[in-house]
Amino acid sequence: MSFRNKHSNTCSCNSCEDMVRAAGQSRKDFIKTLGAATVGMGLIPVATYGMEEKGKAEEMAATQAVKSGKAQRVTLFHTADIHGQVTVHDEFFWEEGKSVFKKRGGFAHLKTMVNELRKQNPNTLLVDGGDCFQGSAIAALSEGQVMIPLMNNINYDLVLPGNWEVVYGKKMLIKDMGAYHAPKVCANMFHEETGELIFPPYQTFYLGGLKIGFLGYNDPLTPIRQSPAYSYGIKFSQPEKNIAKYIKILREQEECDLVIALTHMGLAQQLNLANQPFVGGVDYVFGADTHERIRQPLKGKYSQVTEPGSFASFIARLDIIVEDGKIKDEAYELMEVDPEKYKADEEMVQLLEKTHEPYNKEIKRVIGKTTTPLLRYFVIETPMDNLITDAVMWKAKPDIALSNGFRFCPPLVPDEKTGSADITVEYLWSMLPVNSDVKMAEVTGKQLCDWLEKEMENVFAKDATKRFGGWLIRFKGMTMNFTIAAEPGKRLNKLMINGTPVDLTKTYSIVACEREGDPDSVLCRIKDVTNTRKLGYKLHDVMEEYLATHSPVSPKIEGRAVATDAPSTLLTQVEGVNYQFR
Repeated sequence: MSFRNKHSNTCSCNSCEDMVRAAGQSRKDFIKTLGAATVGMGLIPVATYGMEEKGKAEEMAATQAVKSGKAQRVTLFHTADIHGQVTVHDEFFWEEGKSVFKKRGGFAHLKTMVNELRKQNPNTLLVDGGDCFQGSAIAALSEGQVMIPLMNNINYDLVLPGNWEVVYGKKMLIKDMGAYHAPKVCANMFHEETGELIFPPYQTFYLGGLKIGFLGYNDPLTPIRQSPAYSYGIKFSQPEKNIAKYIKILREQEECDLVIALTHMGLAQQLNLANQPFVGGVDYVFGADTHERIRQPLKGKYSQVTEPGSFASFIARLDIIVEDGKIKDEAYELMEVDPEKYKADEEMVQLLEKTHEPYNKEIKRVIGKTTTPLLRYFVIETPMDNLITDAVMWKAKPDIALSNGFRFCPPLVPDEKTGSADITVEYLWSMLPVNSDVKMAEVTGKQLCDWLEKEMENVFAKDATKRFGGWLIRFKGMTMNFTIAAEPGKRLNKLMINGTPVDLTKTYSIVACEREGDPDSVLCRIKDVTNTRKLGYKLHDVMEEYLATHSPVSPKIEGRAVATDAPSTLLTQVEGVNYQFR
């Protein structure tokens, strides 16, 4: 039995003008919201099948066909980018043009939620899209090992390695991933010495009379995005190298009724993938990496794309009605892990206590306070990274202090009563999960300009396959004005160093964290730097010293980087077309 989803190969793309009207924008505003970078993708929001007539996904189970047993309901749950965040935390939402914070997540509540949802339907699969065992204190200090029993306790059915799963090296990657009870999948990570795949390229499941095939793909740009040493011994390939082959195997040999690409490539790359002919036969791209919250699947020419948020704050849910071996109906929603709605699972509570116990004495230590929210969700500039670069500038006193455009770390919100929030060692590890050496170097003004152009291309490239998953580089000591929609190499309008226009021939001192495995002549992806030297301390040392003398801190957005065609609160690389982060 081979069935191709009735929606997988249809192209009902709106014109650009239709998308502009749908977004409620003028053409000028449309271009200004970064839509220009995605217009050519042919993407429209796909309908949430069955939702308009029937309401919530659970109502699909009440249909006569399902009740009588004539039809089966299959439910797929998807998490990703957990980043070691296993306790309830502040979570950021964007509502009516402003930041709103709510308590979300926590593995004890996630487990209860998953168990309750599974009871509603025995035909259920739970999959994770990677970046699980990096991003928190306990994850970093145990090299990911503490996450394995926690994930196993929730009983995942399938897992994919993300770009940060390589952070502890190839040996630990294989050890940690191998300890998962769930099957693994990834079709583009190879042993460099033999050329053999590290993990199975696909997995299949029988569920409710439906055969489902999963293909796995990690970000092929991983060795460039991150410290090169993390990926030693691992070779990555682009999906187009083998995805068509595996789709054919799943459709023709395995006779799968539904094929899903489980990917960790970032929303821009995943949307681009959904429009390529070689993915014909893939019904859904279950994406990850950019922490996007897709509340209604995005439809490309050949596949539909989803992404389930991050930090165990959300679960994406896809319900499918199968009758006579055919898919009759579908419904999708993004569900929030609300600790007030789902009681803590006692077994998981005890497991979490046991997991934290060896580290509590150190990680619970308070090292400072903040009176403004620490957050890292904005693409262009964030309060959290302003704090980090403030600290580096104070300690090392260079002309320019740099911080990479990371996305991990939940917000930290001041208490309404006290007006402040404690910054602990545990939270410091969430902000900076890799405690890197601090390194100084010298660069010319021309090198800075060329490098900034390259960094902007990494974030805003019109060719989605060239976009890194991170956001814009962060800094202190310089201010820049740029235009996102400008041509590559021509985005930078103005660069000021310590209040003075950049001198292309002048040499400036810069400080950043060292990327393990980079040549000595490279710092923060700037090539051919000179007079390089480690400063004899690590980034965590800098943060602790700074907070000890400057608390309470109150970082905020200051206009260090300003785009002419996007707000300072830009929240996604694909803002303004048919998706908004909220």
